[in-house]
Amino acid sequence: MSKFKELGLQESLLSAVADLGFETPSEVQEKAIPILLESETDLVALAQTGTGKTAAFGFPLIQKIDSASRTTQGLILSPTRELCLQITNEMQLYSKYEKGINIVAIYGGASITDQARQIKRGAQIVVATPGRMKDMIRRGIVDISKIDYCILDEADEMLNMGFFEDIQDILSNTPKEKSTWLFSATMPKEVSTIAKKFMHHPQEITVGDKNAGATTVQHEYYVVGGRDRYPALKRLADANPGIFSVIFCRTKRDTQRVAEKLIEDGYNAGALHGDLSQNQRDLVMNSFRKKQVQLLVATDVAARGIDVDDITHVINYQLPDEIETYTHRSGRTGRAGKSGISMVIITRSELRKISAIERKIKQDFIEKKIPSGIEICEIQLYHLANNIKDTKINKDIDGYLPAINDVLEGIDREELIKKIVSVEFSRFYNYYSKTHDLNSTDHSNKRERGRRSDGESAPKDGSVRYFINVGERDGYDWMSLKDFLRDKLGLDKEDVYKVDTKDSFSFFNTDAQFTPLILETFSDFKVDGRFINVEVSKNPGSRGGGGGRKKDRFRGKKKDGGYKKGNKGGSYKSKSKRKSGFY
Repeated sequence: MSKFKELGLQESLLSAVADLGFETPSEVQEKAIPILLESETDLVALAQTGTGKTAAFGFPLIQKIDSASRTTQGLILSPTRELCLQITNEMQLYSKYEKGINIVAIYGGASITDQARQIKRGAQIVVATPGRMKDMIRRGIVDISKIDYCILDEADEMLNMGFFEDIQDILSNTPKEKSTWLFSATMPKEVSTIAKKFMHHPQEITVGDKNAGATTVQHEYYVVGGRDRYPALKRLADANPGIFSVIFCRTKRDTQRVAEKLIEDGYNAGALHGDLSQNQRDLVMNSFRKKQVQLLVATDVAARGIDVDDITHVINYQLPDEIETYTHRSGRTGRAGKSGISMVIITRSELRKISAIERKIKQDFIEKKIPSGIEICEIQLYHLANNIKDTKINKDIDGYLPAINDVLEGIDREELIKKIVSVEFSRFYNYYSKTHDLNSTDHSNKRERGRRSDGESAPKDGSVRYFINVGERDGYDWMSLKDFLRDKLGLDKEDVYKVDTKDSFSFFNTDAQFTPLILETFSDFKVDGRFINVEVSKNPGSRGGGGGRKKDRFRGKKKDGGYKKGNKGGSYKSKSKRKSGFY
């Protein structure tokens, strides 16, 4: 709490900080809060989604509000209903020890009469979507002519959604002498226009490089034939047993189609797009937050305002038209200090777009191969074994054990293990064992020749894939495991690559020259009394997707909260068993 105190926050806000469990301010909070508290100034803050921007403007705003006055003093504009409600909830938590402060959310899809009643009772801070705010100004329900502070949150997203004129109209109803705080992930020309027209010599802070992607996100691309996008998507999901992902499509039609196909194939999936009613959107998002939907297929517009910290992967089923949109997509993962992976499924004709995105986000993509069926079977076999090992014994089966022992009499331990694993594994193996390679070939001319698939020079001694028996549940992600391996082996940064973390195990690659060192180092190696085992993978050519997180296997789970079949955009559980997967 002392670190937040150093920023200048008053005691009531520091108590709220303690209750929320905040310990260290994020970079944008550390930079913005002192500036906003010390002076009445305009501010442009550029920072990626998920870096703590709400607290960066929320704490200073609450501290500056006069709670004794019922006049509306602060206006926060946000692009979507979901984000509007989220900001309101967070602001209410920040102000829990402030007496008399009323924060009201104004958004479409809800009763305007109820919202008007809340405003009439007195609201010092109004959080609103542009469309509903403009409507309420026109009706004379909200008076923002005397506000002291106007905050534009996710400004680039609001402008991308077509709110440019609405924002101009709203700002024209505010006093010139107010302070305007603009928070944005990128700085397209429309944002610059708003800043020049309605702000006076704003101070500017930037977290990371302008328009750059978050450093906690690993960017990967997979080249496939045009007809293989959907099979590739399924393999990427199956290669990451703990995946919790947003899958982006360009159109509402494609979003609905992909979601329906995933549902039919037994995945817990849902669609989020503009043709859904607000009630359907709320149901899908609630299911997603509860992880009852674990593959959320969405359009860019519908996904605005999704704020879930545990998203492990963003999958670009189709690339967006604008590079800034890719930045927003990838920003849905790697949030709150966690790592994430952004995957792109492309055809050979789209390879040039990867280079353009790399220049914009100032990060390199890793070229990876769609995992083969056998590689996926290997991953799933390890995953199944760990699930069996970690399953808590249900004491209710004790009464049935004598009969079960009679049935299994005469089967030795090794054969019994094989049979138990085969019950689940055989269906998966039967599906994938005869599938073909989905990776598109002959595209080396599109990228630098001699460049390895993760952007490094090609190895002289070939590449070796390893299995290691630690993963997400041991506190590792692809970044920390890579650092751990380099440190223990004394290797350079580029010597360990293709690090893919799963829930309780992982894979990584090195050049073949390091194999003796690696096997010798980990031949009798312990961490906290536990043996860390490294083996050469049985599929040395494996180039599977990025790391997942510790989650329950989701296909075929009987959970509540999804839609029934036929409801637009929803999720339901397939009546037939999954053709390729564990249940």
